[in-house]
Amino acid sequence: MQRITVQSTIRKEFVDITEQLRQEVRDAGWQNGVLLLFNPHTTAGLTINEGADPDVRRDILAALTRLVPDDGDYHHAEGNSDAHIKASLTGSSVLVPIQAGRLALGRWQSVFFCEYDGPRTRHVWLQFIADTQ
Repeated sequence: MQRITVQSTIRKEFVDITEQLRQEVRDAGWQNGVLLLFNPHTTAGLTINEGADPDVRRDILAALTRLVPDDGDYHHAEGNSDAHIKASLTGSSVLVPIQAGRLALGRWQSVFFCEYDGPRTRHVWLQFIADTQ
């Protein structure tokens, strides 16, 4: 299993990791199959969404903050319960198809590491599953 490192710079942000993933696919020589991305952190998530307009990321973070406020009536002693809840909402893994050695994403899609308790240095684990057909 391979991994990439992601560095967040503020408490809540979506870090576009698409180019890092493209480079990993090229370097590994993966051709056809799926790439499983797994985030082993409980206060961060992964998602695929529009990467062309940065306002989409801002809007998603704003909506998540309205749904799960930073200062809710939480009991978790570390003070980051909102981050745990947001991470559960976005999820800890995504699958990305690989076709002919390239990420098979839609025209506007990018892959984002969703940081909810930064800034931190994080990791995403990558597992390629080859097409056996």
